[in-house]
Amino acid sequence: MQTSVTFKNIDPSENLKSYVGEKLDRFDKYLYNPAEANVVLSVEKFRHMAEINIIGDRLNIYGKEVTDDMYSAIDIALDKLEKQIKKNKDKIRKYRSGSKSNTKENIVEDNPFMEDEATRHVIVRNIEYKPMDVEEAIMQMSLVNDNFLVFTDARSNRVNVLYRRKDGNYGLIQPRS
Repeated sequence: MQTSVTFKNIDPSENLKSYVGEKLDRFDKYLYNPAEANVVLSVEKFRHMAEINIIGDRLNIYGKEVTDDMYSAIDIALDKLEKQIKKNKDKIRKYRSGSKSNTKENIVEDNPFMEDEATRHVIVRNIEYKPMDVEEAIMQMSLVNDNFLVFTDARSNRVNVLYRRKDGNYGLIQPRS
């Protein structure tokens, strides 16, 4: 990580520069691409401020801390930055894995009965089902071009499936009582 340390109202110290450099090296495991860190260390009366800005890997993270001791200000600011980086990386990881599961999924099954077709793909579709009577479900099926309709029976509060048969009539699947 490329680091630049700036001192304001404090004598430049090689110890502070090396301390900041060592502490910033722990962020290399979180960042895949080269990053740049801008560190500003300043003193105002009795307050020691550490401002750290890390730019890289499509991130721009800023942390600032004010304490009585410069080393503790650096440590606390770096802890804040570490939390931000972990949160951001976790958010990206969840977004990437979640985007695949929200779309159609392919579930591969081995089918021993069909030798010429080694795998089958199953498309998973999430649906909302509403409470209604069987007559209303038949009316809904006549309006849409789907082969089945999942609904909750308003009388029994159980999930039912109404499906269109090949002969043009309807079939109803009900759970046993």
